[in-house]
Amino acid sequence: MPSLSQCHNISDLRKRAKRKLPAPMFHYIDGGADDEWSMRRNTQAFDDYELLPSYLRNVDKIDLTTHVLGTELQLPFFLSPTGMSRLFHHEKELGACRAADTFGTLYGLSTMATTSLEDVAAETPGPKMFQIYILKDRELTREFVQRCKHSGYQALCLTVDTPLAGNRERDLYNGMTMPPRITPRNLLSYGTSFEWLYNLTRDSDFRLANVIHRVDALGQGAMALIDYVNSQFDRTVTWEDAAWLAEQWDGPFVIKGLQTPEDARRAADIGATALMISNHGGRQLEGAPAPIDCIAPIREAVGNRLELIVDGGIRRGVHIIKALAQGADACSIGRPYLYGLASGGERGVERALTLLKTEIERSMALLGVSSVTDLGAEHLQYRPTRYTSASD
Repeated sequence: MPSLSQCHNISDLRKRAKRKLPAPMFHYIDGGADDEWSMRRNTQAFDDYELLPSYLRNVDKIDLTTHVLGTELQLPFFLSPTGMSRLFHHEKELGACRAADTFGTLYGLSTMATTSLEDVAAETPGPKMFQIYILKDRELTREFVQRCKHSGYQALCLTVDTPLAGNRERDLYNGMTMPPRITPRNLLSYGTSFEWLYNLTRDSDFRLANVIHRVDALGQGAMALIDYVNSQFDRTVTWEDAAWLAEQWDGPFVIKGLQTPEDARRAADIGATALMISNHGGRQLEGAPAPIDCIAPIREAVGNRLELIVDGGIRRGVHIIKALAQGADACSIGRPYLYGLASGGERGVERALTLLKTEIERSMALLGVSSVTDLGAEHLQYRPTRYTSASD
């Protein structure tokens, strides 16, 4: 198994995470919905955009400073909200938020976190965003808003692409449950994940810290993750609910999961200040377009009324550069930092951030651009790539 210092890209961190985690945990990070076409396309779509360099430019200093969600970040990307980080490492959400703070970027905390929003807020002074669902328990949603205000969160992010869980077949095949359950079928996988198993004996609390006081479904015993999600999410949520939430928050308000110009215009009309263009990492609607392909039509539709954040498929610093050149204000990463977390806790997340930051700085210098704010359409050329299958 390579050490963290021997991981030279996000793919290396993924391989290390696979070695360190029991199979159900790794495939929960790594998998998508149905045939996983959308998940693969999220990354492959970046290959359709070529970078056009300009030479004889002064690139002695590269400025990655980014203004988004009412705050200044030292990186043009931040950590997406991802659920249940305790599954992957005992440092859980706290290790990830400390790494984000070290790099001067924002940390997104999920409603489905295994650390409370108050504990995350107390851990570091860095900027934070809380990702929220409008659950069946509307009073819990209202309570989240007040707790976030009291704890000093900079932004609120409403995820709208999860009226029910996608068909994540890897979770079914690998017996993914909450809390984790060791069975004869997965005994070998758990038994050979020595570090993870050791820390399980020290801290076996996988409860969802932000909802446990009102919804303790897991207290009834292990249950399939899809069943848990479907028991809590509300299929009746509409634009009126989103408008109500924006009024309750009265600050930077993000809607995550939109991909069409029509929905983007509607979001601006009801009070959103930003969009996270996302298909949930290819984990929800199979066949949904890659976020990088959605930027230009959405930007044309909303102009500067909304900040656009690209979420999904990013594995290289050059992917972030392409998204910014297409018109995004920032990007966010989920799997890349989770591979790092699983690989080595806080240090692993720092390694992931270091790799992406270094790749961005190097590629910008080679592109002839000294500031992320100078990236634009003139730096891109669209050239669709034909992907062949093994049978072709």
